[in-house]
Amino acid sequence: MKQFITGIGGVFFRSADPAATYAWYRETLGLPADDYGHLFKPLASDGQPLFTQWSVFTADTDYFGDQGQKFMINYRVQNMDGLIAHLESRGIPLLGGPDHYDYGTFIWIEDHAGNRIELWEPKGGFEEAEDE
Repeated sequence: MKQFITGIGGVFFRSADPAATYAWYRETLGLPADDYGHLFKPLASDGQPLFTQWSVFTADTDYFGDQGQKFMINYRVQNMDGLIAHLESRGIPLLGGPDHYDYGTFIWIEDHAGNRIELWEPKGGFEEAEDE
C-alpha cells in the first residue's frame, strides 16, 4: 500500500486559559509563542524544512470534535487527492475539507476510536516562502 503520512504536522490541545499556557511554556521552557503557538522548523534528510505547529486552543473549542478529546494530531501527508480516494474506498467519511489555504490543504477524519485527526498537505513552496 502507498504511504501517505510523511510526518507530524502539529500537536494541538485544549486549555482553560491559552494565554496563561503560552506564558508558562514561554517563561518555563523558553518556547517562543504568538497567538498561533510556535512553528518548529526542523530539516528533512534532503535538507528541506519540515514544519511542526504547536498550538493551544480554548477548552471549549470544537476544532477537535468531541469535547472529551484533549489532543489532536495533525499529520503531514502527500497526494491528498489519492488519500481522499483511498479513504472513500474504505468507507471513511471526511468530517471536513478539503479546505485550501496558501500554506496547504486540510481534511479531517476520525480514527477507529473516534479521535479526530487533521491531515495536511503542505503547498509547494510554503517552506521557502516562510523563511523570506
